[in-house]
Amino acid sequence: MIIRDVMIRRLEMTMKNSFSTSFGTMQTRQFLVIEVIDEKGNHGFGEGVAFSIPWYTEETTVTSLHMIQDFLVPMLKGKTLHHPDEVNIIFKSIRKNNMAKAAVECAVWDCWAKRQGITLTEAIGGKKEKIDVGISIGLQADFETLAERINQSLASGFKRIKVKIKPGQDIKLLSQIRERFPDIPLMADANSAYTLDDLDLLKQLDQFNLTMIEQPLSSDDIIDHATLQRQIQTPICLDESILSAEDARKAIQLGSCRVINVKIGRVGGMTEAKKIHDVCQQSGIPVWCGGMLESGIGRAHNIALTALPNFTFPGDTAGSASYWERDIITPEVVVNDGTISVPKLDGMGFEVDVSELERHTTQRIEIHL
Repeated sequence: MIIRDVMIRRLEMTMKNSFSTSFGTMQTRQFLVIEVIDEKGNHGFGEGVAFSIPWYTEETTVTSLHMIQDFLVPMLKGKTLHHPDEVNIIFKSIRKNNMAKAAVECAVWDCWAKRQGITLTEAIGGKKEKIDVGISIGLQADFETLAERINQSLASGFKRIKVKIKPGQDIKLLSQIRERFPDIPLMADANSAYTLDDLDLLKQLDQFNLTMIEQPLSSDDIIDHATLQRQIQTPICLDESILSAEDARKAIQLGSCRVINVKIGRVGGMTEAKKIHDVCQQSGIPVWCGGMLESGIGRAHNIALTALPNFTFPGDTAGSASYWERDIITPEVVVNDGTISVPKLDGMGFEVDVSELERHTTQRIEIHL
């Protein structure tokens, strides 16, 4: 396969509800959509999930666009690709910039699967026909608003509720949730808001019977997390700390976590995500697929990834309607009784709604290779 043309689109979409974490609050989502076209005219799509502000990783929408346009896409010129895994190797000389890499690599995966006449799920070795899904609920203005969001999510069949916490909105908040919802599968996501100085507070999490606490300490740490995991019963799930399969291996060896969240964008693409899945499976560490407030393109790739066997916890890949008035794919991602059916169409399994894609496009860059 030879990539002949690349289209980089910068989009801006307004979310149904604002989303708040310990980092800040977001209502408008800026992101990139990468379209690649091979020499036979097959199209593939990937999504760049970096935020407009570097609060999750160092990347932003603007820096990702720069890396894709000026470095990554030119590296594909003149290359004959026999398998999408080769993109990961080609990009090795570029340090970090994982979300930019993932956007291009996922577009190549989609294009290659369509070229082969198979689904993306089949292309990466997934076997599931349905995946279990949970939902991530951001910090709310008050508890009653949060409780209503939880009620709505449970009524929609979501199989796990994740809530955001931060200092000052943690123990009391979780106590209120457990009083109102004593038996629901519940996890908390701290987005690196705590340190080991908060050990006494973090020990109190054990009383809430949480499925896990996600990334309580620094985003680049696996040492302090190991110390914390030895002192709390609640399983620690690492997110931001895991950027590669090698990071996963080291964290598991140190005992830094009992669960790992895999995000395609964070780890640099589908190839590395598969490697992390395999490392964790061999070590008996379950994984689940986190969300980055993606449009339907990113969600489609997440669905394919979650069809791998070691994705045993419900992920954050909620349906399109949870976030968007209208998504940019057709059909939209739909949740039925807490599950999403893995699509059967070739490639990522959904068609891009070109009119909606263009309606939200604020910048367009065409590159001929």
